[in-house]
Amino acid sequence: MLKDKNVWIILSGEFIAGIGLWLGIIGNLEFLQEKIPSDFLKSLLLATGLLAGIAVGPLAGKLTDRYSKKKIMLIAGFIRVVSVLFMFIALSTGSIWWMIGFLILIQISAAFYFPALQAAIPLIVAEKDLLKLNGIHMNVSTLSRIAGTALAGLLLVLVPLYIVYAASFVGYIILFILTMFININEDHHIRPVMEKSDSSTSFKDVFPVIKKLPIVYMTLLMTLIPTLFLGGFNLIVINISELQESSMIKGLIYTTEGVSFMLGAFLINRLTEKMSAFTILFVTSFFIGFSQVMLYFANSPAITILTFLIFGFSVGCFFPTVATIFQTKIPKDYHGRFFSFRNMLDRVTFQIVLLLTGLLLDIMGLQQMCVLFGMLAITTTLLFYITSTKIKQLNNS
Repeated sequence: MLKDKNVWIILSGEFIAGIGLWLGIIGNLEFLQEKIPSDFLKSLLLATGLLAGIAVGPLAGKLTDRYSKKKIMLIAGFIRVVSVLFMFIALSTGSIWWMIGFLILIQISAAFYFPALQAAIPLIVAEKDLLKLNGIHMNVSTLSRIAGTALAGLLLVLVPLYIVYAASFVGYIILFILTMFININEDHHIRPVMEKSDSSTSFKDVFPVIKKLPIVYMTLLMTLIPTLFLGGFNLIVINISELQESSMIKGLIYTTEGVSFMLGAFLINRLTEKMSAFTILFVTSFFIGFSQVMLYFANSPAITILTFLIFGFSVGCFFPTVATIFQTKIPKDYHGRFFSFRNMLDRVTFQIVLLLTGLLLDIMGLQQMCVLFGMLAITTTLLFYITSTKIKQLNNS
């Protein structure tokens, strides 16, 4: 698998795109901090791009299934490059409106690019290598997040803000060029180009497919369990730092979570030799909930680090397994629409959990909220396990 140039192009592209993404995110926060004092207004502006990505999600899924995944990725990559030009204008004019244009374009690009990428991966490697590639891919994504945030922090100290976006701009151009060299054999998976009146590739067609596959439906719902933690992750870290009266704990938490995530994603291929994919989902979901409950003792630095060690390893095993289940169980003709739908669902639930986390932190505090979320995650996992057992019994009878 690692001898395939397509695999290396995807992994290199993910690393470069990830660094560019985090350079842009840190740059956005810096620009907003200079221009807008209100945190609420900042969140509203950032949400405009998110809403744009959700709005084009159905179209992105439909086009990904109808046309070449490579062409969709190239078009999305071109939009991503153009979006940075909007940010250069925003910096030179000091205009928030140009930044909004940047946010909208970058999220539209992501709405097309990532479903196309997820749909392309099963066409590049054999099914037996999917879990391994998904694990490596997520490790590369985590490395790019660490490298991107570190590089952005360094650049902001040493150079003007436009240099940060220039680095992001160069990264996106390199990704666009690399995408040109991907060779995807999708002749048997692209639907013929249809007339505009033909509705056979409606985005809604994916929902009956999901309903016919109980395991997929259940796995999709189970992805909400780690979202209870991830959606408000930054707020939780900030509150732990305040509780312990330590700024250093924030860096330790992010480092611990990142390293343990990579370890889980690295070892997941070996774990599948000893247990089924669904067993891994239930076990890791349980430990995700358990790690949240452990934050009742968030005033202890040692228990806090242990908590994020368990959480990082669990999600490092959870997400590659989920991606592999979706890629193998969903028919390839529906991959674009399905991954677009999942992308939309993730964006919406993250925002809801973020708002809910902020509200509950004000109402009941960090420790009580984490116990509530953790018990909800554990209870949900047990219910899904019981339901899964009943489905297997019915299928065997």
